Amino acid sequence: MLLLLGLISMLAACGGGEETGADAEGDGELKDTYTVASDTSFVPFEFKEDGEYVGFDIDLINAVADEAGFEIELETTNFDGIIPGLQTGSFDMAVAGIGITEERKKKIDYSDPYFESGLAIGVPKNNDSIKGIEDLEGKTVATRLGSTSAAYMKENIDNVDPNQYEQLDQAYLAVENGSADAILYDAPNVNYYINTTGDKLKVVGDLYKAEDYAIAISQGQEELVKAVNNALDTIKENGTYDEIYEKWFGKKPE
Repeated sequence: MLLLLGLISMLAACGGGEETGADAEGDGELKDTYTVASDTSFVPFEFKEDGEYVGFDIDLINAVADEAGFEIELETTNFDGIIPGLQTGSFDMAVAGIGITEERKKKIDYSDPYFESGLAIGVPKNNDSIKGIEDLEGKTVATRLGSTSAAYMKENIDNVDPNQYEQLDQAYLAVENGSADAILYDAPNVNYYINTTGDKLKVVGDLYKAEDYAIAISQGQEELVKAVNNALDTIKENGTYDEIYEKWFGKKPE
């Protein structure tokens, strides 16, 4: 009898261990809802219009969520607060024209790239002295706080004074009112701003530091990274990505 009871206890313990293993595997499953951080002033990628957040990135993350089968809760913050928020777990993901850098890879995970960008210089239309990146030496240059363009200036331009602003409209205003000589920032945003605000600024020079944007994801969520990448592949294959791109940039991607 004692031997029989001992065998039953051992079998029960083994059964309990198998159940725990199944539960552990379930920890890798996707959640129903993820918190997505974004910025509020990076036109045409994300901005507020008629009380709603719109833009290329907003349409993209919604298409990815629909394809992957989860809901998103959008939260907005200043750009320089996005990476810290992902590190602390305040956000699960972020989409805000976030360039892929080796330094950021130490702190967050990335999806596959979804947009190829670069940096452009914007100056007042009557400025003929700044024609390229070499002419920014000794100048005051506006950009966005925490951006790759700020890092690019420090690494590649001698004797430059980078004025970093939390909001992009402040950076453009600084150039327009003369408190900065130029703006160096992501080319799609610089071109969009100039094309939609009249004849105050112009683009000069080449496209500098080509970089890719990706969806930023807090570390330790391998299943989410995989689901997002699969969804990106699908929307690129079925034409959804092209439709979103054409909606915001007036043409299909090359």
